[in-house]
Amino acid sequence: MQYSKRALALSPSNTLAISALAQKLSAQGREIINLSTGEPDFDTPQIIKEDAIKAIQEGKSKYTAVSGILPLREAIAQKLLRENALNYSPNEIIISNGAKHSLFNAMCAILNPQDEVLIPSPYWVSYPEIVKFCQATPIFIPTTQEQDFKITPQSLRDSITPRTKLLILNSPSNPTGSLYTQAELEALGEVLKGSDIWVISDEIYEKLVYEDGFVSLASLSSDLLERTITINGLSKSSAMTGWRMGYLASKDSTLLSCIDNLQSNSTSNINSFTQFASIRAFKLDAEIKAMRDEFRARRDIAHKLCSSIPSLSLNCPKGAFYLFVNIQQAARFGGDSMKFSQALLEEQGVALVPGVAFGMDGYVRMSFATSIEMLIKGLEKIDLFLQSNA
Repeated sequence: MQYSKRALALSPSNTLAISALAQKLSAQGREIINLSTGEPDFDTPQIIKEDAIKAIQEGKSKYTAVSGILPLREAIAQKLLRENALNYSPNEIIISNGAKHSLFNAMCAILNPQDEVLIPSPYWVSYPEIVKFCQATPIFIPTTQEQDFKITPQSLRDSITPRTKLLILNSPSNPTGSLYTQAELEALGEVLKGSDIWVISDEIYEKLVYEDGFVSLASLSSDLLERTITINGLSKSSAMTGWRMGYLASKDSTLLSCIDNLQSNSTSNINSFTQFASIRAFKLDAEIKAMRDEFRARRDIAHKLCSSIPSLSLNCPKGAFYLFVNIQQAARFGGDSMKFSQALLEEQGVALVPGVAFGMDGYVRMSFATSIEMLIKGLEKIDLFLQSNA
């Protein structure tokens, strides 16, 4: 039998072995402290759930416009103007099945074989896989802990070739929690000026910023507005990962038409009652602030405890809910993040994500999307693990 070469070229997640081992140990009765999760541990706000139930009871369960119902796109347009200084009309917004789907749609609409896509490393695991599915080539721009894992104007300039089609920026970042300042984004924008390079600005962690203010890339100049595809959603900000509500915004009518046609021939609209319930999410402030405040408290405790472990080093994340921890001084493992993560799970029952999954070995990602009690317990076990493997 013959299969799609594009589908076969996709790489399985480097975290599958860790996940399988965690499940096996749990089934054996072992207590597993999961510090690997990539979603908020809070419940979806009750009022959003009630709006979804109301929509179902009112029969709002039919097909909608492929790009989403107008009231939801209007709510997003108002949010983008109010919070991000971005002036998009509802017709310049497309609702998809989560931000990942928006990313997939956008890349499918602009990439061709032989195109090159610039991706700062470390990166979220799906970026290069979507690029490869589109038969384009991911080009990684390496960063360092000393740079706070952010690219510079010079590193961007050095990576651009005649085949460069797209730059992907994720701020705040998964897995590092790094946040680009306005000045840093403006400097990157100057490098792109005069080119025909697209930018995808993945802003899914926008609401989880703890110190410096968040800046939306497309708001900084008319040039960036024209070339940027802004992507966001409700998974992280409103604890709605399972609801699958993401969106993109663009000023390019041809791009929007391509994405609408692509989605109409794949998923069509996202489920209708999620759309009606999501309108409320763009009007919530207190619930989001309470979640952010709790995440900030967890971050501060986790960072302090992790920093006190002699063989570990890390930066303090400005956003998201991850610590990206340097394990290269853990002598037994030689910076091998997969071996480190497997041994930690087997010996102490603590699950982390190896940095190799994000394109940067020598590090592990630790999520603080769990209780302070579990964070303290997990970090105590990590300390014991490192002492026993010194």
